[in-house]
Order: sequence, then C-alpha cells, then structure tokens
Amino acid sequence: MASLGAKVLQTRSVELAMVHRVPTQVLSSFTDAPGTLVCDEDEIMEKRLVSGIAYSRDEAKITLVKVADQPGVAAAIFGPLADAGINVDMIVQNVSEDGKFTDMTFTVGRADLDRALKVIEENKAAIRHQRVVSDANVSKVSVVGVGMRTHAGVAQLMFKTLAEKGINIQVISTSEIKVSVLIAADYTELAVRALHTAYGLDGP
Repeated sequence: MASLGAKVLQTRSVELAMVHRVPTQVLSSFTDAPGTLVCDEDEIMEKRLVSGIAYSRDEAKITLVKVADQPGVAAAIFGPLADAGINVDMIVQNVSEDGKFTDMTFTVGRADLDRALKVIEENKAAIRHQRVVSDANVSKVSVVGVGMRTHAGVAQLMFKTLAEKGINIQVISTSEIKVSVLIAADYTELAVRALHTAYGLDGP
C-alpha cells in the first residue's frame, strides 16, 4: 500500500524488511494503540481477503491514437520516456479490428505530464502516431490484499461497486495482490468510501 501512495511507510523500508524477512511493527507516537504488524504472509494465520484501499491523485493519462501495430512500437514509445527518467505505470493497448493500428494508453506522474508529452513529440517520427490525448484529472484507486491470490471475485466486486456509483473505469491493471483502476479525480472520495464499505473495511 505504501508503494501505491498510502502515507504509511517509506517504500524502501518495507522492501528491506521483506528481503531480510524482518517483521516490522508500525506504532503511533501519540497513542498506545497496538498498531500494525507487517510480516511475511506465511506468518499470518487468518488472511483477510482485502487489507486496504489505496489511492493516488498524482496521476496523468496519455493516449497515443492510431499507432502502427508492429514490433518495436512499444520500445519506440517507452524507451525515450525511460531515458528521460519518466516512470510509466499502468499500460493498456487496444488493437483495431483490422489489426493494423493500436491505441496505446498509459499513466505517468502528474508532475511529469508536460515533460512526457514533449518527449513523445520529439520522437513522433519513430512512433508515428496520429494524435495524442492527455488527461491530468485522474486518480488511481487500488484494492490491496494477500487473500486475493486464493479467492475469486475480488475484482468483480470492485467493478460492480464502482458501476453502482456511476463511476467509469478508464484503465485497469492487476497483480497477485492488488487491482488498480484509473478513474476521474472528481470521484476519488466516493470510490474509496464505497470500496471500504463493499469489502467490510469500515469497522474496527
């Protein structure tokens, strides 16, 4: 969750603890509450299906429209961005019905949007896209939990919950322990509250 923007732990500290299998206790400086224990999943006796909802407003979406669907196109897009030190997060590719073109959508940090657009423009001859569409008014919302590895239906509940609130999903990415979606920034709080309720995270 720290890596997804939750202001809980510095990401590197969690990585070091994970590599060396060191349980990490997170405590408050102001109360005597038991806090949170970060440990190896094998040490968890009862795995909660979803442990939390994280969100990040520091997102921007870029879509390259009508890129030739051929080998080397992804490298032509993401190579220059990497060389410029721009981190790319979510990536979705939609191939046209005739298989000749594709729309490539990806996200970058909001602070990097202008720089990313400049890099794309500088490499337009190599990428050969028809046009660029960008949107800085987006947020990434993620459902996180170790239990997702062994339980079906977690993503379906997320999609159903957002649909019931009238929230459109623009991009989806998944891993073993998280499902992330990109939505309009205006719906961030509504989405987070609804997902907390849907996964039973409102209680103590």
